[in-house]
Amino acid sequence: MKLASKPGFWLVARRECRWLFRDRVALLLIFGVPLFAFVVLTTVFSHPVIRGLGVTVVDEDRSDASRALVEYIAASPSLHVVDRAGTLSTAVRDIRTGKAISAVYIPPDFERDLKAERRPQVVGFYNQQFLTPSGIASSGLSDALSAAASAAAPAKRAAPAPASIGTLTSETIALVNPQKNYAQFLLRALLPTIIHVVITLAAGYSVGSEFRRRDARAWLESAGGDPIVALVGKLAPLFVIFFLIMLAEVLFLEGVLQITFRGDVPLLVAAGCLLIIAHLSLGALLQLLVGDLATGLGLAGLIASPAFGYAGVGFPTVGMNTFAQVWSTILPLRWYMAVLLGQAARGLPVSDSAVPFAALAGLTVLFAGLALLRMASLKRKGWFETARPAEQPATEDAPRGIGGAFKAEWRRMLGTRSAFSLLFLAPLIYGIYYPQPYLNQILRKLPIAVVDNDLSDLSRQIVETLDASGALSVVVRARTLAEAHTAIDRGQAFAAVEIPPGTERDVLKGITAHIPVYADATYLFIFRSTASGVATAVGALTSDLVSRGARSDGSLVKAKLASLNPTDVLLQPIFNPVGGYASYVVPAAFVLILQQTLLIGAAMLTGTALAKGGGAFAGVFGRGIAHLTIYLPAVALYLIVLPRIYGFSTLGHLPQLFALAAVFLLATSFMGQAVGAWFTRPENATILLLATSLPQFFMAGFAWPREAIPDVALALGRIFPADTAIDGLVRINQLGASIWEVAHDWLGLWCLALAYFVLAVISAFVVKRGQGHAQS
Repeated sequence: MKLASKPGFWLVARRECRWLFRDRVALLLIFGVPLFAFVVLTTVFSHPVIRGLGVTVVDEDRSDASRALVEYIAASPSLHVVDRAGTLSTAVRDIRTGKAISAVYIPPDFERDLKAERRPQVVGFYNQQFLTPSGIASSGLSDALSAAASAAAPAKRAAPAPASIGTLTSETIALVNPQKNYAQFLLRALLPTIIHVVITLAAGYSVGSEFRRRDARAWLESAGGDPIVALVGKLAPLFVIFFLIMLAEVLFLEGVLQITFRGDVPLLVAAGCLLIIAHLSLGALLQLLVGDLATGLGLAGLIASPAFGYAGVGFPTVGMNTFAQVWSTILPLRWYMAVLLGQAARGLPVSDSAVPFAALAGLTVLFAGLALLRMASLKRKGWFETARPAEQPATEDAPRGIGGAFKAEWRRMLGTRSAFSLLFLAPLIYGIYYPQPYLNQILRKLPIAVVDNDLSDLSRQIVETLDASGALSVVVRARTLAEAHTAIDRGQAFAAVEIPPGTERDVLKGITAHIPVYADATYLFIFRSTASGVATAVGALTSDLVSRGARSDGSLVKAKLASLNPTDVLLQPIFNPVGGYASYVVPAAFVLILQQTLLIGAAMLTGTALAKGGGAFAGVFGRGIAHLTIYLPAVALYLIVLPRIYGFSTLGHLPQLFALAAVFLLATSFMGQAVGAWFTRPENATILLLATSLPQFFMAGFAWPREAIPDVALALGRIFPADTAIDGLVRINQLGASIWEVAHDWLGLWCLALAYFVLAVISAFVVKRGQGHAQS
């Protein structure tokens, strides 16, 4: 082979650039997927404040006071009264169907008991299966009900002196992200996560294609026979491209979305470069290890796609089990996120980001070194000189009818290593691997710092109560707030509780003493958990103080409580009552995993199937039935077996669950066949569909409520069967809804199944006719 210029790094890089800009799949992956993710996620989070969450009101008093209370609820910016149902059963049905996220029950004789100072109980129910909107709804209900009750209460006489003991109340102050803006937090974390998946797949595609469809020998010759130069030169253009993409992302967040950057720019640029190099090396290493493009891409997706969970952004690493904590330490994304959020969001000193930066650098050197060693090893074994055997088309006859297509698809799946791994092994591996970061469910013993400026018996009792709480652990006893803030910056504590001077004196005088809580809102789940833990502990201590400061008959306790709050507001979570994070996120993620693996598998096998001939209608339908039977065990694993093993709620009726799941699988199969008909190579579907998984999850209206998602993003999400299936299957299985209560999801999946069946048949017909013309 005659080379145009001297072999070496620049020749390899030029050769790679020419290929990159001629390969449509590479262009779509490198430029199209990040652009798709940017547009989708910025659109989804374009309404950063969640408003208009549905609430159903059950008013059994129907008095002036109860109607005034309802008006307060309706005036809450985060709530929207969707129904004034007659019974609690109607309210529960509204919650199960998704019409409402919460319900309020106003008992009979509410107005009479309010005037008599009997503290009537108003109960607010909220659906905690959907953790993010339920937190907003419960907060809105608490504020609205408390304000309404105080306004409706009659003028009260002064409480008797013996009961006049003060109370404690906590006030949470956000040190970072004071608006508690979910959108800023998630966008800053999600966009690099998606890019790192694309980086890994792009490197794997570039290296693996040399052994599948390009010329590995020419690649090595262009480097002058040096395997190190060959690999570095191949990955260099990708490094430059992804560096510019990550730079554009930062400029987009800062300039367009006005998400403030607070930290050291050179440090973050260096961390971004290390992340790119680490995942380019990882993608290349996997291909060099397995020697099969489709299998290597599948492994890359398995490692990179769930890395967001292991990075500790959604659920913190401090709350993970041992396996998840150990595995997360070898994922570069975890350490990059620590640097990114520490610098961009919190503005930490460079020294405080030294440990995660060093870990990221170490992993980068490790993966790059392993990739280069593997490359050199293959060169020594003569792997580049060995011609790869051309793929031989199977000689089987064209399948006849639906039954023939059914049997042929099963044979293809069992006979193709990548398809078998994807359709049989991947659901099992993902079912075990994906939930691990979340299985501890709730955060316990979160470390906090305490600054005791009162040094009284009461302040010591406050500290002991906080430390005895199941949610908190006092690990730092600072002398000043500056010391406490330093402990937060260094990761030693997540919040600082200050006990001001004169706290005990104010309580003994009957004055409410305020306890400031300075919490880091960079990680919003930790922020909410810490604030809730402190509020619960302080509230329990307040109740104890009130009860001890009154006579034994309890009358003065009641009088004091009535003076504090004329109604007894009880907020009751239903469905996932403990607020388990795994119970919230994993059931929805399981449905998306089912869709993505089947979608990729169906697309992967379709091109081969169409090359064998057979009728378009019978072929599409037969393959769809085959995919249904192949995936029923995976459905049983994800919807029946694993939820019971992991302790998730399983309230659904199995026949209704499988009825909805079967239509979901058919719709996914037909969509995969419609997409796969247009791919000339089976692994191309893997590349593009894997990289779009995370944006799909946030379009589904589960992690981020539909009320806050613009209509255009909701419409885009509905083209994927998982969008509708997540809503329907979670409501049946976790909320106990009937299939008739999710009839809109049932009907939507049937429409998708029919639409994609027609598209798949048309695509198969067009492709077959094109193949016939090419042969003639």
